[in-house]
Amino acid sequence: MRREKFVYNRQTLQYEKVRLTNKEIFLRIFGFLSAVLVSGFLFTVIIWKFFPSPHEEALLNEIDRLKGELTVLHSDFDKMSNALASMHNRDQRIHRMVLEMDPIDDAVWEGGIGGHDRYAEYKNYRNSGELMAKIRQKADKLKRQMALQSKSLDEIEKMARDKEKMLAAIPSIKPVRADKLNRDVHLLSGFGYRMHPIHKIVKMHAGIDFSAPRGTHIQATGDGTVIKVEKKRTGYGLHVVIDHGYGYQTLYGHMSKVDVKVGQKVKKGQTIGRVGSTGTSTAPHCHYEVHYKGKAVNPIDYVLDGLTPEEYAELVKLAEIQNQSFD
Repeated sequence: MRREKFVYNRQTLQYEKVRLTNKEIFLRIFGFLSAVLVSGFLFTVIIWKFFPSPHEEALLNEIDRLKGELTVLHSDFDKMSNALASMHNRDQRIHRMVLEMDPIDDAVWEGGIGGHDRYAEYKNYRNSGELMAKIRQKADKLKRQMALQSKSLDEIEKMARDKEKMLAAIPSIKPVRADKLNRDVHLLSGFGYRMHPIHKIVKMHAGIDFSAPRGTHIQATGDGTVIKVEKKRTGYGLHVVIDHGYGYQTLYGHMSKVDVKVGQKVKKGQTIGRVGSTGTSTAPHCHYEVHYKGKAVNPIDYVLDGLTPEEYAELVKLAEIQNQSFD
């Protein structure tokens, strides 16, 4: 049985039954429903917070796992960055120094990417935003430095190939095969002013005369291109001139036979002819000259193959003796 409310009326001196208006009834119903909804919401929040569903629990575990993986990835980026820094240091200290190349500027290597804050969007993630921003920043820096290092290695490789080509081209061996020329050289006429064997006057001798038996192989002293094959009754007689590039040319005189032709590419050590005594010559030998940028230089500086320092010093000593040339 529903309880009824009565109120005492002082004017009529009677108890009168309380009757609610429609507005009061509505407000009471609304208040009750609001309280129920708020209580239900709070209860639900408490349940979700302290008693997650299996699906939510799985998602939370996955998030924790991802945060752990991000931490490991952050560490891996540090290791890769250190490895790249080590490679960069070797690049600076060894490769570029040996090849006489300018090092990569430190400001370029360490410099970042300008403009607005590229990682501002990660600030919206309260729990992992800072970690993700750091990882992304390291990844971008690593990619940029790897691109710089890759370009540097390409430049070093190109320079090394050019250096290798240059070293192969520059004259650096004796024109007469080492197995046909005694180390203990007694018959050697060097660079400088020498007594001419026929004219009996002191003349400039622009090369070195290597005495060897007639028919001994004569070899190119560096990679190059044959630019002259000429035979004269006097002077160098039958001789060959090779252009090695980089400002170097070599001449091989008084040959008895030539095995190359003009325009032919030759390699260091390749046989180009035979020792003879053609032209103005008194005995079989190979007259050898080295020209650098159009000027004759002392070939003694370009015959280093197969000689110990002591043997080379002896060769230099013999070449400086003011004796008579063979041509």
